[in-house]
Amino acid sequence: MHLKNERHAIGYALIAVLLWSTVATAFKLTLNYFSPLQMLAVSATVSALVLGVLVAARQGFKQVATTFSAHPWYFLALGAINPVVYYLVLFEAYARLPASQAQPLNYTWAIALTFMAAIFLKQKIRKRDWTACVLGYAGVLVIATQGNFSDFSQTNWAGVGLALLSTFLWASYWILNTRHKSEPVTTLFLCFALASPPLLIAATMLEGWHTVPWQGWLAVSYVGVFEMGITFVFWLKAMRLATNTSTISNLIFISPFISLVLLSVILDESIGFATIAGLGFIVTGLLIQQWRRRESSPPPAL
Repeated sequence: MHLKNERHAIGYALIAVLLWSTVATAFKLTLNYFSPLQMLAVSATVSALVLGVLVAARQGFKQVATTFSAHPWYFLALGAINPVVYYLVLFEAYARLPASQAQPLNYTWAIALTFMAAIFLKQKIRKRDWTACVLGYAGVLVIATQGNFSDFSQTNWAGVGLALLSTFLWASYWILNTRHKSEPVTTLFLCFALASPPLLIAATMLEGWHTVPWQGWLAVSYVGVFEMGITFVFWLKAMRLATNTSTISNLIFISPFISLVLLSVILDESIGFATIAGLGFIVTGLLIQQWRRRESSPPPAL
């Protein structure tokens, strides 16, 4: 039974990894048709609908209402972070940077989580965490400058800053999650369901809507279904079935390399050596940080 569960866990994790590998490409395609605010409003609404179907099939909405009524301000605060602020910042980063730069930078989320946990959860920072920090942010510098350390004028520091800020927002969301024991899919559904109406109103009042071809609607729906929706469920399923969660957690580090291949093939983005080298620094640091760690890891910020 354990072997069967482990196989299923790896299968679910690989599905999640492959789907998340397509997200950077989907982000850039969608931003061809929508502004970041419009993109978030539509994709968050799609995600809320998908997650709502999953919640209804699993437990019905009575439990959702009970969960929300017990801690309404908690879920409102959580929804303000994710999806509202987190994805607005992330989409703005993708709008300013090549996806091949924005996506690797986002993989420093685990480093951000370490420092946030030290501050708010009083967790100890280990020597390997400091090693991961040095390697990870060295990788950020290599990617941001594309290896040109003598001339920083070509670096889009605003985009880099937004990408890094998104990792701390994701870490904040996860830390708030650790302080509450509600069912994860229910929590995610509540966050998106609460955020979608004000996002749609804001997008309508601030930017309005224009005619979008079917390709744009397909791309934004893909983001809502897979980046914000069911892929998270696959990841949770894998974590619950796994006998060794560190094995499953480490599979996520395949994702950025697959993503770079897709960006090169589908979007014809030029992937420089500096990007690959910088990503290598980041992933090496994160693998060192994860070595022999037994606890479950959060899903990635993308």
